[in-house]
Amino acid sequence: MDHEAVGSSELFVDGGPLKRSQYIHSVTLRDLKLDTQYEYHAGSKYAWSEKFSFRTFSEDGPVRAAIYGDLGNANAQSLPYLQDEAERNYYDLILHVGDFAYNMDDNDALVGDEFMRQIQPIAAIVPYMTCPGNHERAYNFSNYAARFSMPGRDSSLFYSFDVDPVHFISISTEVYHSRELNEELISSQYDWVKNDLQRANLPENRSKRPWIILFGHRPMYCSNILSDCDSESTRFGIDGKWALEPFLKDYGVDLVIWAHEHSYERTYPLYDGEVHKGSEEQPYVNPGAPVHIITGSAGCKEEHHKPFNSSHADWSVFRSLDYGYTRFIAYNKSHIYMEQVDVDLELEVIDSFWLIKDEHKAYEF
Repeated sequence: MDHEAVGSSELFVDGGPLKRSQYIHSVTLRDLKLDTQYEYHAGSKYAWSEKFSFRTFSEDGPVRAAIYGDLGNANAQSLPYLQDEAERNYYDLILHVGDFAYNMDDNDALVGDEFMRQIQPIAAIVPYMTCPGNHERAYNFSNYAARFSMPGRDSSLFYSFDVDPVHFISISTEVYHSRELNEELISSQYDWVKNDLQRANLPENRSKRPWIILFGHRPMYCSNILSDCDSESTRFGIDGKWALEPFLKDYGVDLVIWAHEHSYERTYPLYDGEVHKGSEEQPYVNPGAPVHIITGSAGCKEEHHKPFNSSHADWSVFRSLDYGYTRFIAYNKSHIYMEQVDVDLELEVIDSFWLIKDEHKAYEF
């Protein structure tokens, strides 16, 4: 069945020495039906791509995602497994939590071209949702912004979207770490995140989509040696302004996902350095704070085996330096399941947990 398609083209000029130009084409498909398989191809009178297909979300079905950051172009260890699972319909969406090709702007953006070809078998059939990392900074994030068009905003640096019982929020941690701080951009994101969380917590919205999941590149917490987590500005703000961690408490964010460290780490429910378990026996059942997941081990080999602190904080539950990625399933309004698969061990599940909540609301300490 044909559907209305509204398309546009944008000229993208790379900032490298050759100033390479290319057009990025975008299409919006309207009036798609739920739980329906669609076929498509892209092109013009000059040439057409091979045919691709995708399936729309099913109403009231589980939300299944693969989540990772720091994949890389030259050492994308997780990519063949992710492609196989995407083609087997394991996932409804992908969350790529920053740091893509190392780097998309390299070699006059030819590395970016190659990376897009690498992920095409996945991104052509499953929504590929992103946030920028520190390796996307070049030329004011122009390669990233041109190649990944995210919903609801002119800028892909921060945005939100809904999938059945989940409200996802993507932020840019990099606005706090640019060489010349853009206070206007930091303030804009801060205000936008606050307003978005306020809307998500309106009774009619929170009852429909109770899970609130925020993701960004640089973590607020991690226990790697020589990490920059403890000074992460998204947690503390800058000069007492724009701290984002209080929003996690005030608006009842359930889960926070990061990358940047080339490892995997799961925390107890955690706020302001303090653990708030649901109970000693069941810490993730009705917890008193958000859970943090760091999943940056998809493929990048830079500092891949940077060790963890031997005497790590009591909020750190599980850690791994192996290559791998995270699987996520939101079964319904009360149950989320997550597991870490180890690529070095040929997809052995090395960590898993259930996050269970009877009620979603602001945390009280």
